[in-house]
Formats: sequence, C-alpha cells, structure tokens
Amino acid sequence: MLSRTIEMASATDLAGFRQAARRLIVEQVPPEAVTWTLSYQGLGDLFAEAPHAPTTAPAESTWAAPPQAPPPLVPAFFLPLCQTAILHREPRRFALMYRLLWRLQHQPALRHDTLDEDRGQLEDLARVVRRDMHKMTAFVRFRTVDEGTSPEPLHIAWFEPDHHIVEATAPFFQRRFTHMRWAILTPERCVQWDGAQLSFQPGARREDAPAADAGEQLWLTYYEHIFNPARLKVKMMEREMPRRYWHNLPEAALIAPLVASAHQRSGGMIERGPQDMVKRLPKSMPLKVSTAASAHDARASMNLAQLSSACQHCRDCPIGEHATQAVFGEGPAHAALMVVGEQPGDQEDLRGHPFVGPAGQLFNRAVAQLGWDRQQFYVTNAVKHFKYEVRGKRRMHKTASQAEADACLPWLEAEIAQVRPKAIIALGATAARQLLGRPVPITKTHGQWLKRESDGLPVLITTHPSALLRAQDDARAAAYTQWLADLRQATEHIPA
Repeated sequence: MLSRTIEMASATDLAGFRQAARRLIVEQVPPEAVTWTLSYQGLGDLFAEAPHAPTTAPAESTWAAPPQAPPPLVPAFFLPLCQTAILHREPRRFALMYRLLWRLQHQPALRHDTLDEDRGQLEDLARVVRRDMHKMTAFVRFRTVDEGTSPEPLHIAWFEPDHHIVEATAPFFQRRFTHMRWAILTPERCVQWDGAQLSFQPGARREDAPAADAGEQLWLTYYEHIFNPARLKVKMMEREMPRRYWHNLPEAALIAPLVASAHQRSGGMIERGPQDMVKRLPKSMPLKVSTAASAHDARASMNLAQLSSACQHCRDCPIGEHATQAVFGEGPAHAALMVVGEQPGDQEDLRGHPFVGPAGQLFNRAVAQLGWDRQQFYVTNAVKHFKYEVRGKRRMHKTASQAEADACLPWLEAEIAQVRPKAIIALGATAARQLLGRPVPITKTHGQWLKRESDGLPVLITTHPSALLRAQDDARAAAYTQWLADLRQATEHIPA
C-alpha cells in the first residue's frame, strides 16, 4: 500500500486539512497509510510541535484537492467538532480527524453513534480547548501603557494558553473591549486591537509585558475586601482557577494569606453573632410627599426640565446611590415619536446623555440609514440609573430587577404625560414590559404594534441594539436587517 505524507501549513490549518482529506477520500487512501506533518518541521510523523507557529498567513496545503473532487458527506456535528479540536496541541489530532472522516464514509450508521471511540476522543479534545478559551477570557489581566503617541492608552496583557486558541478567542475581547486599544501577548501568538481591526503577530516573551501599574493595587484592594472566608472552598477554587494560571494573576499573591487566615476570620464572624441591618437613608428627596398619589400629582405638575432635576435625587431603589447620575430623556418637548430603551450604560452614566454608548451608536447608525432625524423624536430609558457590577477595571452592565424597574416607572410615565407622543418604540424586553405592564416575548412580537391599556398609545416592539452587538458574527447582519425592518414601521411618525 502506497503511503502518503501530507504537510499542513500551520498547526491549525483546517482549510488545508479539508482539501487534503477530500483528495484522500476520492483516492480511497485509508487512514493507516497517511502521515500528517507540519510544513515547517520537515518530513516525519506529527509528534512534536514547533515552539512558535508560522508568523505569516497560512498557505494552502501543498497537496490540494482537484476542483472536481466532491466534498465528503458528513453529519452536521463533524465540521464544528473539527474546528475546535484542531486547536488542541495533541500531535495526532489530524490523524484522528481523518480516521473518523474515513469511517463516516464507509460506516453510515456511525453518524448516529454518540459513543464511538474516535468521536469521543475528538469531543474530549474540543472540550479541553473550550475550557482553555474560557480560562483565557477569565484570567487575562490588562495593564495600561501610555505610549505618548496616541491620545488613547494601550492596554497590554500577558497570557500563557495551553492550546492554539489565541485567534479563536480574540473576537471575544474585540466585542468586550471595542472602544479600548489593547494587545494580548502569548508565547506562541500575539493579538492586537487598534479600535478598527485585529492583527496577529509572532509570539512574545514574558518580559515584553508591562510591569504592575497603579490601577492593579486598586484591584488587589477590591479583591481582598470581597474575599468571603465563610464561603471558601479551596478545592473548588483551584478547579475553577487552576494553579498553573496563578503566576500571571496579580491577585494570586493574596490567595495564600487569605486562605491561611480564613478559618480565624470565620471564627471571628461567628463570635460576633448576627448584627442588626442598618437601613441606608436616602438622600434628600425633592418630592416631599407622604403618599404615592401625592407623589404622582407632584410629578404631574413638573415640566421635563424639572422632572430631570428631581430624578437626580431619586433613591426609591438602590441603583441611584452607586450611579454617577440619573440619565433622563432628551428630545423635543412634544415629539410625535418616543423611543424607550432599557437603562443607561457606562458611557451614558458618565456623560449624562441617553444612547451615546456602543448600543446608542448602533441606534444612530440605524436612524441615519432610515433617513430619520434623531432631533425630531424623544429618546429615554425605562430605568434612569446605571446598574452595574465591577469586573477588574470595568463596570459591567447588570439588568435591573423588576422592583428596580417599577421604582423608575413613575418617571417614565411622567415623561410620556409631558411629551404626549403619538407612538412609542420599545427597545427590548425591559422597555416593553414597563410600557405595557406585562412581560412581552420579543422574539415572537418584534415588528408588531401593541396598545397600552392606560392611554391606548401604540407601542412598536423590537430588539434592543445591545442584543445585536452580542449576536454571533454570522447572524449579526441578518439580525440588523430585521431590526431595520422593525424600526421602519415607525417612519410615519417622523416629521417629513
């Protein structure tokens, strides 16, 4: 039997594998007659990886399939499984993928066998890769570097992945830190985001990463204060934060002393016994009223500017105490169309204006494509303060609870009473629920006009733009097109 040696252009050359595998299947070359190697290693079986992947874009396999070769028939699970498993460092992964492909062609019943050994081995590889990708998203720690050549600082992180996951994980950081210039250095592959596109470079050394900065000490202080000794489970902590990652985590230096003192601190908490909860008093309220009815009357007598000023002091829920400011609505006092979102984001909270963050920018893009003028309609949110949780140096959005949204409802109703719009657009589930007084399934009702029971105003239901930002790349374009179609139904309420 004539043996074949296939050279892959890189350790993750899936396109080259597919071309070579198609040719091998056409020529009926069995798995035991194929040797897989990497082009930069020379001939020989694939038992050792090069310390660095090629720095140029992967070339096509040197043994490409002829154009007339039809693709092999494979079940739906096979290609996604290979896309993930190929990122593993297992030297025999190409051989394993081809062996399963060969068997799928010659054993049709195999596609339904979820307990097959080859399939199980590939799924194990994919599972390990996904876990490594998850750990990368959890344990990357950026440090700020002021280059002096750009108004925006560069944030650099060092990470040591176990597998070839940098390019596959980079889009996560692109979506999460879209408005930040950043770079992640690893021994094998580095990635940089300049605010417009991702670029990949050769691997780096640990000393190329920046030293600790002032912001890191703030993070360590925060980590030390949120450490709860009563809930400590060392084994579970080590399972979720394996020790091999500790040397690159700034907070790892605190773990040992915190764990050592946990028992003593827990004992002290028990000895002190339960403590009475002291209710936090709200800041001074401009609406000095005794009943909900009189509060409603007080808001009803205010214009939009007075309502905005009064909302700054609202403490009917805890969100207001931690936000920078209340973000009230903006637009013409008697606009024909009102747009209601969920709540301010990080940028809105800092700047005091609605719809100026990433979701707001996407909304502005849609408005421009529809030929609308944003100055002709009123924009606001169902919740007036930014609810968040701190993760590292960032404040991450948290959805307001029903009680918190209900506490803001009088402000929204007061806005509607003052603006007196002819129609309202509800962006997302929170806005729809508060406007209509009941849960609204967005996926089933988007693009539909529903009526408010209180005043009969028509409400157009559609997706919140932040949901589009979170959508998978292959589904984002279609979701955006559908969203535009939903919004377009409100064109009649925009003055010509």
